[in-house]
Amino acid sequence: MKKKFAFLFASLFLLSACSAGPTGGSTSGSGSASGGNKQEGDTIKIGVNLELSGAVAAYGTAEKEGIDLAVEEINESGGILGKQIEIVSKDNKSDNNESATVAANLTTNDKVVAMIGPATSGATKAALPNVTKAQVPLVTPSGTDDAITVSSDKVQGFAFRSCFQDSFQGTILAKYAADNLDAKKAIILGDNSSDYANGLSAAFKDSYNGEIVLEENFTEGDKDFQAVLTKIKNADFDVLFIPGYYTEAGLIIKQARELGIDQPIIGADGFGDEKMVQTAGVENVSDVYYTGHFSTKAPANDKVEPFVEAFKAKYSKEPSAFNALAYDAVYMIKQAIEDQDSADSTAIAEGLSALKNFQGVTGEITMDKNHNPEKSAVVLGLTEGKETSADTVNP
Repeated sequence: MKKKFAFLFASLFLLSACSAGPTGGSTSGSGSASGGNKQEGDTIKIGVNLELSGAVAAYGTAEKEGIDLAVEEINESGGILGKQIEIVSKDNKSDNNESATVAANLTTNDKVVAMIGPATSGATKAALPNVTKAQVPLVTPSGTDDAITVSSDKVQGFAFRSCFQDSFQGTILAKYAADNLDAKKAIILGDNSSDYANGLSAAFKDSYNGEIVLEENFTEGDKDFQAVLTKIKNADFDVLFIPGYYTEAGLIIKQARELGIDQPIIGADGFGDEKMVQTAGVENVSDVYYTGHFSTKAPANDKVEPFVEAFKAKYSKEPSAFNALAYDAVYMIKQAIEDQDSADSTAIAEGLSALKNFQGVTGEITMDKNHNPEKSAVVLGLTEGKETSADTVNP
């Protein structure tokens, strides 16, 4: 999710893998890659570049919780290759330029061998040139923009994710609208300032078998949607698709329901924060559906229950998808290090590229040739703000 998640993005040319990188380069096998940062001393330094303050701090804060739980578990169990994980965490303040600076500091000054985050697509893309230059792998838990891992038809050698990408979400939502909601006519109300929303809209339109009767836009930070919602209310449609984040989505849902728009509303993983329901009001959040990466109602495997119990014991609350995705990101890096028998950054990238049948709490993950995890999705249904359905959808 992206700012996966909705800011004005600087135009950045994403560097492709360097000659010693894990794709299209000259690495020679497990633990033998040259370049990048080397593991030194008694710890394995992993950087965290997250939105811990600012507009989408809810995502970054949730992911930091998942990271901290995973690291605590791993270190208490003896670490990785006998070494403890050392987390170096920095706040990118929900700002793309700050994300790039954080990535440079973590890879150049702190010499981390891997980086988790950012949470949002825009901030992740802003960080990529610096991690690529340093040959340090980045795993974003929720950066879903397709261009994170593939840009200009080139695989980004040091970019990985634990989540599925936008094109997959858009396709799943289009099929869900048609098949599960029997929606023959759809309206799209999307955030035109967000790469995340634009990618979702494009994928939805490419896959939807029904008619798109209207396509309207808003901009991140908007508060009053009465005019566009009045136009939508007067249209003939079966489902309203809102590709955007919880901040605006909550307001749109609230104002739509209060205006008398009672058709189903669908969205992507940007809906997946309790603040969306708080903003909309529980009485307005029924017949609302969104793609999720994790649900306790549709457990992916037998790792889910222990994760939920451990999370509740540490934080006294149920885990969210963002908690789970970040938790998986840590264990993916652990698996890559163990597979390569090395915690050097280029070896970790090799291990992530070759990850197969990894059992995460968000599902079984095999990394495809484009550095995207092949995994299932869950479409969650909300009634009065509570999750009341969870339909697993396999790729």
